[in-house]
Amino acid sequence: MRIRLSVLALAAALSTSAAADDAPSKALPYTPSLDLQSMDRSADPCEDFYQYACGGWIKNNPIPADQSSWSVYGKLYQDNQRFLWGILQALAEKPDTDPVQHKLGDYFAACMDETTVDKRDAAPLRDSLTRIAAMKNKSELPEVLASLQSATASDGFFFTFGSGQDLGDAAQVIAQTDRGGLGLPDRDYYLKDDEKSIKLRASYHAHVESMFALLGDSPKSSAQQADAVLAIETALAKASLSRVDRRDPYKLDHKMDLKGLQALTPNFDWGVYLARRDLATTVPFNVAEPAFFKALAGEFSKRSLGDIQSYLRWHLAHAMAPYLSTKFVDADFDFYRKTLRGVPQQQPRWKRCVALVDDQLGEALGHEFIERAFSPELKKDTVHIAERVETAMREDLEKLDWMSDATRDKAIAKLDAIVNKVGYPDQWRDYGTLAVARDDFAGNIERGNRFEQRRRLDKIGKPVNRGEWQMSPPTVNAYYDPQMNDINFPAGVLQPPLYDAKMDDAPNYGNTGGTIGHELTHAFDDEGRQFDAKGNLKDWWTPEDGKAFEERAQCIVDQYAQYTIVDDIKINSKLTEGEDIADLGGLVLAWIAWRAETTGQNLQTIDGLKPEQRFFVGYAQWACSNVRPEQLRASALTNPHSPGRFRVNGLMVNMPEFQSAFSCKAGQAMVADKRCKVW
Repeated sequence: MRIRLSVLALAAALSTSAAADDAPSKALPYTPSLDLQSMDRSADPCEDFYQYACGGWIKNNPIPADQSSWSVYGKLYQDNQRFLWGILQALAEKPDTDPVQHKLGDYFAACMDETTVDKRDAAPLRDSLTRIAAMKNKSELPEVLASLQSATASDGFFFTFGSGQDLGDAAQVIAQTDRGGLGLPDRDYYLKDDEKSIKLRASYHAHVESMFALLGDSPKSSAQQADAVLAIETALAKASLSRVDRRDPYKLDHKMDLKGLQALTPNFDWGVYLARRDLATTVPFNVAEPAFFKALAGEFSKRSLGDIQSYLRWHLAHAMAPYLSTKFVDADFDFYRKTLRGVPQQQPRWKRCVALVDDQLGEALGHEFIERAFSPELKKDTVHIAERVETAMREDLEKLDWMSDATRDKAIAKLDAIVNKVGYPDQWRDYGTLAVARDDFAGNIERGNRFEQRRRLDKIGKPVNRGEWQMSPPTVNAYYDPQMNDINFPAGVLQPPLYDAKMDDAPNYGNTGGTIGHELTHAFDDEGRQFDAKGNLKDWWTPEDGKAFEERAQCIVDQYAQYTIVDDIKINSKLTEGEDIADLGGLVLAWIAWRAETTGQNLQTIDGLKPEQRFFVGYAQWACSNVRPEQLRASALTNPHSPGRFRVNGLMVNMPEFQSAFSCKAGQAMVADKRCKVW
């Protein structure tokens, strides 16, 4: 299973603020990469650097009513999304476009036609609901599941199925199947017995009941079906690995043939399932969690057909609710955004429609974005910074006193093999076979799901395409892929204030350089270091060097375990270990790269900030944010990133260069008695 290690996994939860004057934009606004108004200069940087760098931003940027959190990344996502809105609205109103642009315009227009969507109500579910109701026995489950998974692309139907690089041979793509089947965000929501968790499960039960009621079921039947859903999902949760366990790729590496897979679930005919998904029975599989599938077989045996049908009906309604009439959309929002995340207000429809186009036609929309918002000069500048940061990593590896020459040589070979992908893919995805209708929003969703599912399944048994991207060009995020051994920086994350061509090198190296260094460090964090230069899961460390790494990483784990997220909830630092290591490594590498870039230059104090201070403030301001307590509680269970405050202050205590830049003294909060350092 491919493990994606993202620098700032905030983008999925962030979009624009709801405002009465929201309107599409024809240009991206400018915000400087070092914003003096975002600072709080009354704060002592040696006591709370996050407050010093971000206090003004925190004060002046309350969380919008339709968001669970708000951040500098969120505002850039807002700017990009409004800009894309302008592009899509123009395409929807302009009939004489080329076929791809016409498809984008029709998709957006169908999504925005709320009147037609409301008139159809739950009609888009009719065929699938009929198929579920027509089941005569559980032997029909493989065929029904194959159909539902293809149409919805949901991970809620017992398990997930797709493709991915072979962990042992990253050059090949094989079939992959993994745990799934939950309606709550994580297994721990079902297993924790504290008061808040019990109350949340009761709210979830009530929500499931309400969805059955919207499907036309009686109150008594809805309650009984919700009981069945919770019982099945709780059993699946108990059989699932924790998120911390899943950080160990060896625990997810179980390659087998059809016979081995069939032995795990003897009462589920995988031959029928594969045939329904147009796959040969000879393909190799990676079964991420074999124990889960054994437990799943037990559920198939013990649960009645009626309970299984209720479970399927719920997950169908849950998967499709955002694309149905307003009453379904509102019910879905009330639990998943208001109750779970503390968001008081639904996003306006245009935001949801822009996000859907980006999700299902991302590279087509990305091409439009690139033509308007990303220059060759910007790509050249980013590649240059990346090369500087990689040189800093090489220098660091060459002089590490805790690493032997045998491991060092392989580490440098891996570093040299890393590919930097900047802005957009070299070859754009072809959406020619995806049919889009201007008057069929839910149908477009289903056809888009089937198109993407087919595209991924068609990779099985073929060599990996190393030119592929996992994010669309407008995305405000970045990632390192350990099996591809590449770093990916979409054009969306290379806009001001994250990269600012008008600004001096110090904040740009602090921000974008820190991001590049973060992703580069992921190649050598607790997960990434287990993959070799070709992306294969392979131990290339000597035992002594592996132990030395773990000792240094444990210092960071111990440090972050002391930080409180909200209430009495501490950071689960084994979950955040990789991101915390990457944050610190990225900042160290960015500092080295910036110093090399500016060697011999006569750097000046600007706006009362010395160059070294501008570097650190430039780094910190990407993390300025406000987060609702409900979102913080949810993140404590599911998010492998620490909260923004600790992604800044937690680094500065380990950086003697920071302490020198701000003349911090021993005993102050930003000066640690024991410094942690891996890379």
